[in-house]
Amino acid sequence: MKKYFLTLMLTLVFIAPLFSQIDRSKMPEAGPAPEIKAGKYESFQLPNGLKVFVVENHKLPRVTYSLIIDRDPISEGKQLGYISAAGELLRTGTTNRTKDQLDKEIDFIGGSISTSSSSIRASSLKKYTSEIMELMSDIILNANFTQIELDKIKKRMISNIKSSKDEPNAIANNVRKALVYGKDHPYGEIMTEETVNDIKLENCINYYKTFFKPNIAYLAVVGDITVDEAKELAEKYLSNWQKKEVPKFTYSTPKPPEKTFVALVDRANSVQSVVNVTYPVQLKHNDPDNIKAKVMNTILGGGVFRLFNNLREKHAYTYGAYSTLADDELVGYFGAFASVRNEVTDSSITQILYELNRIKNEKVSDDELQTVKNYLTGNYAISLENPQTVANQAINIARFNLPKDYYENYLKNISKVTADDIKEAAQKFIQPEHSYILVVGNADEIKDGLKKFGEINFYDMYGNKVDTTKSASLTGVTAQQVIDKYIAAIGGKEKFAAVTDRKTVMHGEVQGMKINMKIYQKAPDKLKQELDAGVMKQSVIFDGQKAVMSFAGNQREVTGSELEKLKYESTMDLLLNLDAYKIKTNLKGTEKVNGKDAYRIEFVLPDGTKWTQYYDVDSGLKVKESKNITVPQGNFTQETVYSDYREVNGVKYPFKINQSMGPQSMEFTVDSIQTNIGLSDREFEIK
Repeated sequence: MKKYFLTLMLTLVFIAPLFSQIDRSKMPEAGPAPEIKAGKYESFQLPNGLKVFVVENHKLPRVTYSLIIDRDPISEGKQLGYISAAGELLRTGTTNRTKDQLDKEIDFIGGSISTSSSSIRASSLKKYTSEIMELMSDIILNANFTQIELDKIKKRMISNIKSSKDEPNAIANNVRKALVYGKDHPYGEIMTEETVNDIKLENCINYYKTFFKPNIAYLAVVGDITVDEAKELAEKYLSNWQKKEVPKFTYSTPKPPEKTFVALVDRANSVQSVVNVTYPVQLKHNDPDNIKAKVMNTILGGGVFRLFNNLREKHAYTYGAYSTLADDELVGYFGAFASVRNEVTDSSITQILYELNRIKNEKVSDDELQTVKNYLTGNYAISLENPQTVANQAINIARFNLPKDYYENYLKNISKVTADDIKEAAQKFIQPEHSYILVVGNADEIKDGLKKFGEINFYDMYGNKVDTTKSASLTGVTAQQVIDKYIAAIGGKEKFAAVTDRKTVMHGEVQGMKINMKIYQKAPDKLKQELDAGVMKQSVIFDGQKAVMSFAGNQREVTGSELEKLKYESTMDLLLNLDAYKIKTNLKGTEKVNGKDAYRIEFVLPDGTKWTQYYDVDSGLKVKESKNITVPQGNFTQETVYSDYREVNGVKYPFKINQSMGPQSMEFTVDSIQTNIGLSDREFEIK
């Protein structure tokens, strides 16, 4: 013990002078950029022009093939979506194999093959590398597109479009593209149900035959394979791939707005706003300023830095705020974005603009700059652990005419970036005074605060400008008159009030899952709903006072605000007795629903909860309803669209119901509606 103590004391004696010489008030100077050895690759080219890059990695007995088609962007016009559909069709069979045969052969060797409109990726164990390459080449050379498979893809695409209609970030992305690039530019085109329905099989076939050519293709081979083996396989399976001249396209270059342009997409009932400050940018991959711009944007919002710290940590406006500076050979874009509470929408934009101006006009500190350099260096080092990164880098050098040593010197070039470089890059690429300020949110609650940034321009979810001066006239129209017109349109007050009970049977589908539903209602406010999705069954029963929900054999009581809302949803004569139920109504204007003008009525429940309903101006029928729903995953807006009204015993009901909430979309078709059938109270008993 004494010996240990003596040794410790001697150690302290020797190192104490060293500590005394360190000034801890100053951050240590940054050392040289770390030497990180990028993986090696070798390349060769087939006579047909296919360029192949091989990265050997013998740690695991697997080989991955990644093919990239390097074509110009294509404007798809009224058939927008056919290129994406063609990418999916590649995986649905060849002239030699049906889709089932293809799937079985891939599964048999434990491999995988995925396709897109400009890429094919295949992977398998080393011992099956010849088999997976043969299957991949069969897809490349002999793809066979069929109408049956296209119809399946179109149906899935339309379902995805419907589910995104009420997703604020998807809406913001649509409108951002339309604003930044213009809808006549391939980057600004927006897929709709109409464009998908217009897709023809010949569109997809022509795309495949025109653009899947070896002379514009790059193949990365990564894994437990040698260059000689890769060359032998490529020559065996892809040398017959015929090259052909591929069309080139040019487009006008999008420009930022001359001054700040405010765009607002009204999303009634939203409790949050999606905010984007965005504009087009001319920044290519091989731009000499690219690395400086990357470091600059990282400081601004490319990670947990300035925008994040300002809007989240300092002001608590959001869970996160970030920025993107995207390079592109045609045209890139800048975007600063966040999802914020309605009441701080304008304040959040003010802070985003403040940070944009700050990085443009003030030098960053050495400490902040070094922190970001360390962050980028660490991320880059981690990315090199994946051999696919090395292959991608090799292809990038070839595609974008980068210096051969670009990635070898990448970290050195990051380390050389100075505070002056950051300011110079910011002044070149950060343009808050020439930006689109795009907001998707509740216009009634946020539009006044947005006026300080400029004139407000209204847009719909597809990036079409909404001319509010041409909307249906509201002169002399009240919310009650709209509701009265609806009641008259469905059959009149007398027939509506005469319905004392109702049974509705419907079927639908969500993400390929078949659903059957039965809804029982009895005046004044009893409700039972049964949902059957095969292995999943769910029910809700409300007896007028209490309610229970059953799911997967478990039952829980519905209480609190959830119960209060259910009471109103269960009331059959609600629209006839709004005053009695203490519900206030407000006519909030008009809006396009499925291309037609509709009155927007806001219903305010006694607890402050708001529902929004839309009534067609011409027919008077209810065409849409929007509500806020709180579930364990968070707050969502539930949107229900009604159509195909049919008469049942003198009263009209919708026989098509499309409902979306977040990423989920459900389509229901009503099979039957029966009214006044004498439902017993026992039907609604809670056991």
